Amino acid sequence: MSLPVYVFTGFLESGKTKFIKDTLLDPGFTNNEVTLLISCEEGEEEYDKDFLKKSHSKLLQLEDKDEFTTDILSKAAAKVKPDRVVIEYNGMWDMRLINDAFPKNWELYQVITTINAETYKLYLANMGSQIYQHVSNSELIVFNRCTDELKDYIHSTSIRAMNPQAYIYLEDNDGNAEDFADNEPLPYDLDAPVVDIKPDDFGRFYVDAMNDPDKYDGKTVKIYAQLHKRGDADPPERFAAGRFSMVCCANDISFLAFFCDMDNGQNIVEERSYANMTAKIKNEYVKEFHGNMPVLKVLKFEPADAPEDDLLYMNGGNY
Repeated sequence: MSLPVYVFTGFLESGKTKFIKDTLLDPGFTNNEVTLLISCEEGEEEYDKDFLKKSHSKLLQLEDKDEFTTDILSKAAAKVKPDRVVIEYNGMWDMRLINDAFPKNWELYQVITTINAETYKLYLANMGSQIYQHVSNSELIVFNRCTDELKDYIHSTSIRAMNPQAYIYLEDNDGNAEDFADNEPLPYDLDAPVVDIKPDDFGRFYVDAMNDPDKYDGKTVKIYAQLHKRGDADPPERFAAGRFSMVCCANDISFLAFFCDMDNGQNIVEERSYANMTAKIKNEYVKEFHGNMPVLKVLKFEPADAPEDDLLYMNGGNY
């Protein structure tokens, strides 16, 4: 039987401990289950005896990442016999250490990242790759200590591009939380007869369309993209169109692409060439992704010159 594991990550003083305390005392999450609570750093708050008793938790304090081993974790679980594991993970440690160290019967249920909005800009500028590692692996991201000004800044950055599927919430100092998606502006008119996606807005379009495909189903769009053939394409007229994009640093460059269908597409498309295309979006099942996703049905195709810089920078500049 697998042992469910919940990982809370983020930098020091990002609010992890408070979030964990509130979660373990929430009747909706806890029903007298025994929790093995693993703390990998000491923050502003600590887990006192009263809290541990109320939450039916047993604390394992790890001071160094060399202690985060399969052997130590297995021995702690054997001693405590928990119903679940909650880990307050050190934000400076590599996230890959988690799966490497987990005992065989431990199953990662959820990763939650907390971010102090007051220090987000500084960390994004100086430690972008580590923020990306936290965010890209999370199902839930919570910004705390948000002011209206900080909310505007967060919306201007690449946080959604780092993880299109995650739930993101912005919480103020009074504990009021808003869904990031509620005030997420689009740089184009989605109600226009032909939605004109400017080249610099392609990343924003891709993230939003993949995150909320129903919103785009049936829309006609105009895009500028790089083209790639698919030798084993099914259907044979299918190819890929997208842009190479960098979210935070060179290590996270990826090709953000849609599948496109066009009559005789495989013969018309030149590998790594560019084109302006007008296409109608249809959400349909794509076997490579085992689910529905937006597919562009090309209505108009015009070869185009390559840009001076073929890389999109989705870190607040053109996101």
